[in-house]
Amino acid sequence: MHFAPLSGKLFGMTSRERFQAIMEFKKPDRLPVVEWASWWDRTIERWHGEGLDPAITDRYAICRHLGLEVYRQDWFRCIRPEGPEPASHGAGILDVDDPEASYENLRKDLYQIDDRWPVDPKTWGIWAKEQEKGESVIWFTVDGFFWFPRTLFGIENHLYAFYDYPELMHRINQDLADWILRIIERVGTYCEPDFMTFAEDLSYNHGPMLSEEMFDTFMLPYYRQVIPRLKERGTRPFIDSDGDVVRAAPWFWRAGIEGILPLERQAGVDLAEIRKLTPEMRFIGHFDKMVMTEGEAAMRAEFERLLPLAREGGFIISVDHQTPPGVALDDYKLYLRIFHEYALLGGE
Repeated sequence: MHFAPLSGKLFGMTSRERFQAIMEFKKPDRLPVVEWASWWDRTIERWHGEGLDPAITDRYAICRHLGLEVYRQDWFRCIRPEGPEPASHGAGILDVDDPEASYENLRKDLYQIDDRWPVDPKTWGIWAKEQEKGESVIWFTVDGFFWFPRTLFGIENHLYAFYDYPELMHRINQDLADWILRIIERVGTYCEPDFMTFAEDLSYNHGPMLSEEMFDTFMLPYYRQVIPRLKERGTRPFIDSDGDVVRAAPWFWRAGIEGILPLERQAGVDLAEIRKLTPEMRFIGHFDKMVMTEGEAAMRAEFERLLPLAREGGFIISVDHQTPPGVALDDYKLYLRIFHEYALLGGE
């Protein structure tokens, strides 16, 4: 089974027009059929063994092959690929005995921007032309004000650092905010991305890993420096956080964040509950990836749960994280067939 791509003017709107209509709580011609994230490498490896052409490996080529709309993403990091790496998962890259001196030493190699990195001119030149024609939705990601200090300190030491090294935490986030502002300017020389995400992952399956007071002290001041510049340029700011984000949603809204993804069902997230707290917020994701191996009835039930929310506007249905390797290619094709049906039901 192969689906014709649903981008372009096939239904009266381009992919970009459709995205913008939904983000403005207007009625689209239909719902987008889209994956906000790429698939697990192991998922694609499995699918190559189940009939997907092994020559098709690029994320966006897979989208087009499967009939998905293309939302192009670039993740800008302030640590170069050849930069320091943690020794193990959860470890940091700062010296735990003297993180302040360690940061000063490391800082000279961070926050760099040159003519080709991290904003590649060839890539963004091509993407800008696609966006202008409405063929693609363009977005970018930066490490956020919870995520990046955690990268430096390591998971456990980061949580202590709010208390042990508050001045250093502020120093790091101010440096990060300044760098993101420069990134916004650089990207803006090519196009105005449709949205962006701050990678945060500050929640787990029982809620945020910090208090609202800590959020207001260590994160809010830096969001408020960056977000106005994004909005001036027509780029909608989103938060990308796994886990249960319900309690944190109003915090983000106060900061000027307009949307959240991916709304993981396994963490107990219920979009209807968030909408009671922040009715004007936008959302992407929320389709429970765990039902994708349970057959047609289970998948239809999930779309039935989500369709009324999508019809309210401001919500794009997509898998609530990367499609896992337990999902066979035939499972995924069935999911897409059903998705196409419900996409039409969500339009005019």
